[in-house]
Amino acid sequence: MDVPEREVVDPAAWTCPAPLRDHPTVVLGHGGGGALSAELMEHLFVPAYGNPTLAGLGDSATVTLGGARLAFSTDSYVVRPLFFPGGCIGDLAVNGTVNDLAMSGAQPAYLSCGFILEEGVELSVVGKVAQAVGAAAEAAGVTVATGDTKVVEAGHGDGVYVNTSGIGLIPDGVDIRPQRAVPGDVVIVSGPIGLHGIAVLSLREGLEFGAGELASDTAPLNGLVAAMLGVTRDVHVLRDPTRGGVAATLNEIASASGTGVVLTERGLPVPEAVANACGFLGLDPLYVANEGRLVAVVPRAEADAVLAALRAHPHGRGAAVIGECVAEHPGMVVARTAFGGTRVVDLPLGEQLPRIC
Repeated sequence: MDVPEREVVDPAAWTCPAPLRDHPTVVLGHGGGGALSAELMEHLFVPAYGNPTLAGLGDSATVTLGGARLAFSTDSYVVRPLFFPGGCIGDLAVNGTVNDLAMSGAQPAYLSCGFILEEGVELSVVGKVAQAVGAAAEAAGVTVATGDTKVVEAGHGDGVYVNTSGIGLIPDGVDIRPQRAVPGDVVIVSGPIGLHGIAVLSLREGLEFGAGELASDTAPLNGLVAAMLGVTRDVHVLRDPTRGGVAATLNEIASASGTGVVLTERGLPVPEAVANACGFLGLDPLYVANEGRLVAVVPRAEADAVLAALRAHPHGRGAAVIGECVAEHPGMVVARTAFGGTRVVDLPLGEQLPRIC
C-alpha cells in the first residue's frame, strides 16, 4: 500500500475567514480609546481621510501655517451625568482640548465650542454648562472665539453634547511626539491616577468607596507643560491618559516608538478610594480615565529636573516616576508586580467605563 506523503502545515499561511472583532454595527467600545477605537481609525477613517498630517494620530495635529508651527485638535464630549464631583461637561470640554494641544508642547490660544442640545432640556442646565465653559476658558488662558448650536428631537440626544476644537502655537525647538521615545527614557505621571473615571462612575451608580469624597481631576495642563519646557526643551513624549487610561497611553507610545515599557506597580500613584473602587468592581486603575494628568517620557538625564518642575506646580504635586523605556519586548508594556513577577499590560479592547468624557 502506498503511504501518502505527510502534508507540511505552515501556520504562517493560515487565514481567518472573518476578523476576530468583526462588528457590522458600532459598539460602545469603538469610542473607548482601546483596540476597537484603533481599528476604527485604521480601517475606516484613515483610508477615508488619509494624509501625512493625519498619519501621526497624536492628541493634536502639528501643522505649519504662514511660517508658524501650530497644534490643532478637536474633541467631542458625551459624559453622563452632565455634572459630577469636581466638574461638569462644560469645563471638561475646555480642559480636554486645551490638554490635547498642550501634549504637543503648544500654548493653546483659541477654541471653538459647539453645543448639540436635546429638545426639552432645561435652559438653566444649558446656562450652567455655558458658564462652566467660560470659566474654564478663562482659567486656562484661552478664548472661545467661535461656536455653533444645534437642537435634536426629544429622545435623540442625552441633554447636552459639546464639541470643542482648538489651536495653539508650538514654541521653537520643541519636538514632542510618541515616536521620540527611546530605550533608557524615564516615564513620569503628573499625579494620582483614576480619579475622574471613578468619580463619574460613583455618582452615576450611587456608589461610595470610603477614604473621602472622590472628585474628578479635570484641569488645564498647559501651564504645567510650560513649566516643564522651562526646564528643558528636550521632552520626548507627552500624552494625557484619558480614555483607556495610562495603559492605553503607554501602549500607543510603545507601538509608535518601537520600544518596550516597563512599569513598577509599587510606584503607581493610586489613591486609596480609587484602589478600593477598583478592587470592589474588578477594575484595573491603569485602565481608568483621567482628565487632569499627563504622562511624560523624558531622557534619564532630564528626569530629576522635570520631576521637580512638575511637583512645584499645583497640577503636578503628586508627580511620580512609574517606569522606563527599554529595548526589550518592543511595542509591549509590562508591569513588575509587588510580588516580584511581571504581567503584560495590554491595550484594552474597548472601555471599562463608557461615557466618562
